[in-house]
Amino acid sequence: MDNTGKSKYLMLMEELKNAILSGRIRPGQKLPSENELAVQYELSRHTVRKALEILSREGYVEAFHGKGTFCSEKMRHTTKSYNIAVVTTYISDYIFPRLIQGMDQVFSENGYSIILKNTGNSRQKEAKCLEELLKKDIDGLIIEPSKSQLACRHRNLYETLDQYHLPYVFIQGIYTEMPDKPHILMDDAKGGCLVTKYLLDLGHKKIAGFFKADDVQGLARHKGYVRALQEAGIPYDPDLVVWFHTEDRRVKPCQMVKAMAGQGQLPDGIVCYNDQIAVQVMETLEDLGIKVPKDISVTGYDNSLYAGRGSGITTIAHPQEKLGEMAAELLLEKLNGIPEEESRISRLIEPELIIRGSCRRKV
Repeated sequence: MDNTGKSKYLMLMEELKNAILSGRIRPGQKLPSENELAVQYELSRHTVRKALEILSREGYVEAFHGKGTFCSEKMRHTTKSYNIAVVTTYISDYIFPRLIQGMDQVFSENGYSIILKNTGNSRQKEAKCLEELLKKDIDGLIIEPSKSQLACRHRNLYETLDQYHLPYVFIQGIYTEMPDKPHILMDDAKGGCLVTKYLLDLGHKKIAGFFKADDVQGLARHKGYVRALQEAGIPYDPDLVVWFHTEDRRVKPCQMVKAMAGQGQLPDGIVCYNDQIAVQVMETLEDLGIKVPKDISVTGYDNSLYAGRGSGITTIAHPQEKLGEMAAELLLEKLNGIPEEESRISRLIEPELIIRGSCRRKV
């Protein structure tokens, strides 16, 4: 083992795998012999053999008796499979069924099938999904990046997609390091501005914002919130902004509502990152005996099924099926070699305010 405690065969296995995924070792290329690897890395043949056995089990290499070990042909994407991979952060009844429905309609009309993966909004799982998909017969990918506001740790995998000429389209967010890659996004800054301006137009002055810190949607919606306050001449108060992450999204918003109430610092209105957070906030307020919208107005985002409950949540429309259709059509353009300047697909979806019963004019 080295000083990190990692076994030498695992270190060799990871180095060879990275060489394959980065394209330094190409599909069909013969690897150095066990003896050559042992000399090169100053390891025993037994250690080298263990590393190659793992790579073989995972499909990265193939051993042929009397010929040697070769990078697996499964890593090559030269024949058309009519399979499209779709990688999302979650598969739930919130947005994604209708999103997938929009994609499937376009793809099925063009003879393609969908391979569906989800990451749980984990960058580690996203990297694992991409590694698995690089070994499958796919023609392209649609990807919702995990924690898109954070630095992407697996750019080498996207570079490998580029090397294999596998087109991909980002949806819902895009890594800041790859702004020029094909993508379909909501204009979330404008959406955040719309809901905040609506509360301001109702006479609310003290408006809190609850935003997700680890994806670009959260930062963009916060940007719109700030813009609306500035346009109304209201100073930005960082104490009225709550930032939360994927891991604490079910806990921190509720905790902060209780803290604000306990300190007598409840705002007039709350702009929430999405409808799920709005529901959590409203339920917490109700438990505290604070009525929505009588005592405080609350807005959501996405116009999900949550937003239609009871008297409903004022929110921003999310055209899930349309977004799915647009992403599928853009990927088909890439598959058909249509140049960027000839694309028919818009890259930005305009937001629309949906007014329901979670807000009222301040008396």
